[in-house]
Formats: sequence, C-alpha cells, structure tokens
Amino acid sequence: MTEPMNERAVGVFDSGLGGLTCVAELIKLMPHENIVYFGDTARIPYGTRSNETILEYAKQDVNFIKRTNVKMIIAACGTVSSIVGKTKDFGGDVPFTGVVIPAVQAACAATRNGRIGVIGTPATIRSGAYGKAIRNIRTDAAVIGNACPLFVPMVEAGITDKNDPVVKSMTERYLKPIKNEGADVLILGCTHYPHLREAISEFMGDDVTLISSGAEAAKYALNTLTGQNMLSSRTDQGTVTYYTSDSAELFRENAETFLGGKISGEVNRVTIEELIRS
Repeated sequence: MTEPMNERAVGVFDSGLGGLTCVAELIKLMPHENIVYFGDTARIPYGTRSNETILEYAKQDVNFIKRTNVKMIIAACGTVSSIVGKTKDFGGDVPFTGVVIPAVQAACAATRNGRIGVIGTPATIRSGAYGKAIRNIRTDAAVIGNACPLFVPMVEAGITDKNDPVVKSMTERYLKPIKNEGADVLILGCTHYPHLREAISEFMGDDVTLISSGAEAAKYALNTLTGQNMLSSRTDQGTVTYYTSDSAELFRENAETFLGGKISGEVNRVTIEELIRS
C-alpha cells in the first residue's frame, strides 16, 4: 500500500553535522513529522571546493534523499544553498528549499539600519548569493560578508566554548570587519555556526540580531507544508533516521557531541559509490 504523501518524511541533508541544527528546529516546530537526515561526512567540507564539485555532490545528495520517499527536501547547507541559488526545481517533483532565502527574508525584516552582515564558508561568500538575495528585497541594503574557513572544522572538532582562546581569536578575526561596518543584523550563513552563537553574540554585542539560517529554513518548511496541506496527521512523536557517507558509529558519536545529548534513531552508512549511482 502506497504511503500517503503527507505521511512521508521530511528530508534534510548537509555536508556534515551542521544540518542537525536544522533538524533540532524541525523537531520543535513539527514534533509529529518523521525526518530523514543525510550527512556527507566522508566528503566534508564542501565550502572549500569548486562550484562544479559542490553542485555534483548536491545532485547526488538530493537523488539519494529522494530514494527514501520524502515529501520535502531541505538543503541545510549554506554552501549548497548558495551554489544552487534560486533553482526552484532542484528537488524535481519534491518541494525543495535551501537556507539562503529564508535567512535573507528574516534578516531584511529584522534590520533597522539596512546594514546586514553575512558569514559563511569561502564558497558561500564567493558566490555572492546572500548579497543578491538581500538586494532583491532591499535595494538600499549594505551587505558586509566575510568567509570563516576555520569555523566548520572547529565546530566539527567540538571547539565551541566562547572562552576558548582559539574561538575568541577566530571570532574576532572573522567578525571585526563586519562589526566595524556597523551591521545590526548578522546572518549565520552556515548551519554549523549556531554552535558558536555565544562567542559570536558576545563579540558583536546585544544590539546585533543573529539570524540562524537552519532555524529559518525549518520555519520555511513548516509554512510550506502547512500551505500545501502536507503536515502529518500522526499524533505520536516522529522519528529521525540518519544516513552518513562515513562510519555510522563515528557519526553517532560526533552527532551526540555536536548536539550535547543522545540521538535516537538508526544511523546507516551509504557508500560514495551508492551516492554516485543515485
């Protein structure tokens, strides 16, 4: 018997663990939904690779997620979202969103002085995707972007404490140009960055609003599924099934460190060969 569309899972993918911040928000907003998460941990990071390679990986990721029978796909990866851009049909016949548009809409609504900061991977900043999307909404906006190449490996390694000297040093190095330009909103353009939120907030100050791209994508997904009458009718807690392109055991261990607690649900390994054939 074919599963009704509204009872299918929400698919989420990222190059590593960062997209789990989006999953956490989805669980808060839609506790009855099943979720399928794929972290391409064998090929992280995406942010230092060419646009062509990132796009090819993203296509493979989407094709794999679609095989798990999902009703919507979220690219919980700032790098992929920036390269894919406004391609509405990237998911084919499955509703698709990245994190750029939802984050930009929130940032444009929150700014008071029109000066918006953006931090992301080198590929994200190089693409200019956030700046283009911001100016489509606010033509008068000043966009101050800066790449933070060490933030992702820091977060993946668990180096996130605001008092850690490495965290303090890198935060100042990457954010000082944005702070000096007077930005009153800062988009965390990578889903890893909320784990550095305390350090970022402390450096930028209380007057600067931080926008989590993953959290905004989760809200966007809720609105999309609600508008299309595709929310699950289940009343019990939804499940999360995890896939990784590297060790399943290592993924679980790192995910639990990343989230600060146990994760429930299966963790399955999918090989690079399987992804390429997707």
